[in-house]
Amino acid sequence: MIRTLITGAAGFTGAYLAPLLASRGHEVHGLFHGDEPKDISGLDRLYACDITDRGAVQSVVDEIQPQHVVHLAAIAYVEHQDVEQMYLANVVGTRNLLDALAGLVQTPRSVIIASSANVYGNSKRGILREDDPFAPANDYAVTKVATEFVASIYSARLPLIIVRPFNYTGRGQSFDFVVPKIVRNARERNPELELGNIDVARDFSDVRTVVDAYARLLEAPEAIGETFNVSSGSAISLKELLSLVGRLSGHHPAVAVNSNLVRKNDVRSLCGCSDKLREIIGPLKQIPIEETLRWMLED
Repeated sequence: MIRTLITGAAGFTGAYLAPLLASRGHEVHGLFHGDEPKDISGLDRLYACDITDRGAVQSVVDEIQPQHVVHLAAIAYVEHQDVEQMYLANVVGTRNLLDALAGLVQTPRSVIIASSANVYGNSKRGILREDDPFAPANDYAVTKVATEFVASIYSARLPLIIVRPFNYTGRGQSFDFVVPKIVRNARERNPELELGNIDVARDFSDVRTVVDAYARLLEAPEAIGETFNVSSGSAISLKELLSLVGRLSGHHPAVAVNSNLVRKNDVRSLCGCSDKLREIIGPLKQIPIEETLRWMLED
């Protein structure tokens, strides 16, 4: 079987990617850090490993000898309070992993590195493409820019693929993120909903669309050395999203803007073009945001 390593396997994205890869004939090995997950389907083996620990990463990589790698492990919440830990996990952790992979006798066939659309910052270019310049507006985005530069150091030694996912959501995502928070409020029928800045727009995809794109990129040799947006191609404002959830659920809470939840350097709008991705893997399995929200509300 094809041996594939997923870092951050216990996270939101990993929980969907592991069973998908298993269904496609992969022997899936996963790294996690923190509390041991009770159950993640699709994994042949799970390893406790802090990616900021260089020796631990080297030991696990040497044991697994992966043929494919999807690097998801990161602190992905923009407002995470421990900025130092964010830089260590996202930047140093990535370097530890790539250094370990570069030392293998048998080089992996492909290595996906998850960056983020946040690297574009507050661009006024409309629909963003992969050759648009970096303009990070917060520490999380800076760590992802740095991650891409770290990856460039290893580009001659490893078959790297950079992905820049725009916002995506689905069942099981942390309530720190806005869509699960809105959906939970609707399910619980709370009369009031506290949010931060609702005058922003985001390009939302379904997590099932995103992991399908990752799985197909792993098996596309022509993707190696390239960078890809993973996006729906259209942005929806949080006001529109609130209205849509209200229509689907029949619940319309009073929305209160909590100044403590308003990000100082919030990106006003993000919308991406994924034409380059489709040229390599074919049409994306796009799931309309309304269907995603209905799926989440029914959970």
